Amino acid sequence: MQFFALLTRNTEKFSDSDFAPLLPGEAEQRRTLYARGAVRQVWNRGDIPGSGMMFEAADDKEVRGHLATLPLVEAGMMDIAAIVPLNPYPGFGPKR
Repeated sequence: MQFFALLTRNTEKFSDSDFAPLLPGEAEQRRTLYARGAVRQVWNRGDIPGSGMMFEAADDKEVRGHLATLPLVEAGMMDIAAIVPLNPYPGFGPKR
């Protein structure tokens, strides 16, 4: 099943200089999750600092487990705003 996770940087408590040392490890862990097939896509948010991530997982708990491995989440610098389960859109299926 696919899930969309919406993440926001905690910019009220942390500055850009606080985030900087963790960003290489964050990118590496995201690449690891992608290589394992857990993450399908990653986007940077265009409205506020943060990102969106598409996951392939059995359930919400598994997604939260993957997110917990991200250095920014571990450090409390990235908040999980939402985890949304996604169902296939039926409008592209065969016409009856």
